[in-house]
Amino acid sequence: MTKKMFLFEKLIIGYCWLMAVIVILLGRPFAEYTDELIFYLSVSALTFLIVYFIDVDKNRFNKAIRYFYPAIMFSFFYRMTGGQMFLLFDSFFDWQLTAFELSFLGVNPTLYIDAHLLNVWLNEIISFCYFSYYFMIPVFMISVFVKKDYKILASFITSTCIMFFSTYILFFLYPIEGPRWHFAGLFQNTIDGPFFRQAVKYIIANGAVHGGCMPSSHFGVALVIWMYCYRYYRKTAWVILPIIIGLGVGTVWGRYHYVSDVFVGGLIGFIGTIIVWKYDNNLVNSIKK
Repeated sequence: MTKKMFLFEKLIIGYCWLMAVIVILLGRPFAEYTDELIFYLSVSALTFLIVYFIDVDKNRFNKAIRYFYPAIMFSFFYRMTGGQMFLLFDSFFDWQLTAFELSFLGVNPTLYIDAHLLNVWLNEIISFCYFSYYFMIPVFMISVFVKKDYKILASFITSTCIMFFSTYILFFLYPIEGPRWHFAGLFQNTIDGPFFRQAVKYIIANGAVHGGCMPSSHFGVALVIWMYCYRYYRKTAWVILPIIIGLGVGTVWGRYHYVSDVFVGGLIGFIGTIIVWKYDNNLVNSIKK
């Protein structure tokens, strides 16, 4: 008897093993990284158990488990990055990135927005676009699952794994804390908004790690979703395009990312998705029981 292992499951296990090795080799003092090591080994083992015991072809309930558990794991993977930010370096490199953007663009976009563009209703519209990110993955995945487009769903999860795991590694390879920290003493105004701005502030205050801004996984994943919509659900792609653009703007407007973060995140999402589409005939492989 054989058990199906999706490519995204291989990516999850591979990422866990890679991070476990990196933590063992680079985590100093090691005692401060034992939680991370235990986490990655545990998630790897859990993934193996899910593949082994839950037959994706048996019934739709099993399908739901196999397709949706990675989406739950992504949040925990993100939280782990907070303790890994200084695996290689002991400080953030915002000073380099802001100097580059100033020389290339002539202004620091976040400071320019603060001084010239903030408006309560514009803030609210852009905050709505940014806030929509937190529903994009579950809404897209549930919609595709309901349509029974399982191959598309497996392909999407694979692209999303590439996007997230690439960004999580870059978080400690080039640690950036973001404009809201780096420019904290330079802002002249507050970003006000009655509802969506407050909702975003609450989520960031209670769920975001300090750092992890290069690249923007928010925009990268949003672009991946849009690319799948454009390829398979064209009408939906045109409907959500303004929201995707607004989300990209919102990452900078809300002081969470630099323009460079958004560009690099989008580039990773685009390249990863193109690679998956090229090889998506091999998305499902099997291992012997």
